[in-house]
Amino acid sequence: APAKAKKIPSKGNNVELSSDGEVEEGSWEMEEEDGSSEEMVDDYGASSSEEEELLPIEKAALKQKSDRGGLSEDDSEEEEEEAVEEASKQKMGQKEEESLDLQLNLDIDEQFKLPTNEQIEREDILFIFFLPAEPPDLHIIHQRIKGNMEVLQDFVVKREEGRTRQEYLALLRRDMAAYYSYSDFLLMKLMDIFPLPELINFLEANEVPRPVTIRTNTLKTRRRDLAQALINRGVNLDPLGKWSKTGLVIYDSSVPIGATPEYLAGHYMLQGASSLLPVMALAPQENERILDMCCAPGGKTSYIAQLMKNTGMILANDSNAERLRSVVGNLHRLGVTNAVVSNCDGRQFPKVCSCLLWGVLGGFDRVLLDAPCSGTGVISKDPAVKTNKDEKDILRCAHLQKELILSAIDSVNAASETGGYIVYCTCSIMVEENEWVVDYALKKRNVRLVATGLDFGKEGFTRFKDRRFHPSLKSTRRFYPHTHNMDGFFVAKFKKFSNAIPQAQKEPAVEAATPSAVPDTVMEPQLKKKKLEGSKVDKEQKPPQPALKKRRSLQAQRRPLKA
Repeated sequence: APAKAKKIPSKGNNVELSSDGEVEEGSWEMEEEDGSSEEMVDDYGASSSEEEELLPIEKAALKQKSDRGGLSEDDSEEEEEEAVEEASKQKMGQKEEESLDLQLNLDIDEQFKLPTNEQIEREDILFIFFLPAEPPDLHIIHQRIKGNMEVLQDFVVKREEGRTRQEYLALLRRDMAAYYSYSDFLLMKLMDIFPLPELINFLEANEVPRPVTIRTNTLKTRRRDLAQALINRGVNLDPLGKWSKTGLVIYDSSVPIGATPEYLAGHYMLQGASSLLPVMALAPQENERILDMCCAPGGKTSYIAQLMKNTGMILANDSNAERLRSVVGNLHRLGVTNAVVSNCDGRQFPKVCSCLLWGVLGGFDRVLLDAPCSGTGVISKDPAVKTNKDEKDILRCAHLQKELILSAIDSVNAASETGGYIVYCTCSIMVEENEWVVDYALKKRNVRLVATGLDFGKEGFTRFKDRRFHPSLKSTRRFYPHTHNMDGFFVAKFKKFSNAIPQAQKEPAVEAATPSAVPDTVMEPQLKKKKLEGSKVDKEQKPPQPALKKRRSLQAQRRPLKA
């Protein structure tokens, strides 16, 4: 008998229709003549070797499920919760083990070890030949710098056996040169000036720009009124500090600070905080004669004018005629009326202007010398200084500064009633440009160092490496970006006590100094010569004379010396 077809949906599977609406063959059950029936189950995705493909863990899980088949749903839920708790405990245990491993790794990393020469040579080769494609890993270098610093701070305990301190310092200098982009020469100079922890702070501070500061022009307005006017224009500002009565620091502004109506009207001057210090140290008085030997761009000159309230006379000089244009523009904008602008080489100033200085003016009461320098204090403004300065540049600047400071001292009148002061400043932190120049001036001219009048700042060096300077250099002041948040600066203040030049005794002095102003050190050689001559005369004239006559002759010989 033919087989009868009976349409029965398979268990667990839905009947699927073909595109023409007919039921697919896989869902039919065939009934044989002998009455036996076999279901055609949809076995898509099933495999006869399914159990063989399972992992041992999965097989164990399946066995547990089968054993657990007769349990109630509540019991199974409780077991599942217990399993979740156990899994979470296992994860916590793994995390603790990982944290312990990480701590052990950190402890191992803290034990800094110097790289071998082969590793250093390999890094140099990669840096030289593959610089565009593979730059050095700054993170690794930074970690090496930190580890090296820790070893150097406790060198006896943490150092590696068989390694010297010089090896650690050489690696540190090499890494800092790569990380901060400095030349090896400049880093050696900086390492001589700063202790290692302070050196890192200095290098980090040079990567951040200094805050924008302005100086109120009290010839036209008050700081309170200027601050209120700028706040109304959307400027966020604060007073510069207790040490300044005219400075303001600008945090942010919705308008350009160099183009506001107040700026164009001359109510303030864009000026760095460190540039206010030398004028404050100079302390100009009203109706004095002041020389600003290197005046461009005119910020210090205008500050001197406002302290003098436009009285007296200021001679603003600069050797660069192009830079004098900005000086003239700023003086006009700020309302300065007591300044004369000149274009002259500062080194030849006393010789060229000798008639003006002594014949007409009688010398200056005070001189401000902001000498040209290497600019190592303003690296945040000019990053090119990191690599383009060498030993020749430093010595060239120092030689020029020595010539300028002698010229500045010669331009001052020691007999001035209110003055006789010289302020020397640079925007450099090099000892060759600061303490060496000041010590040179103390030896070459009749000047002494006095207090700058600045309440903050670090003292100047009295000794540096194998050099020993005059003890009075403690009165000079150094300013650093990492300690005072201003450009690196150096300020020294001299008091001239004699117009005589010690090293040029044979030449006639420009102006005869008063006896009170003449130092004992200058007159000592003359007194010794006269005493020697007198003793020779006494030896030649040895006739027997009474004691009274001898006393009278000695008194007669000493009278000219006292006069």
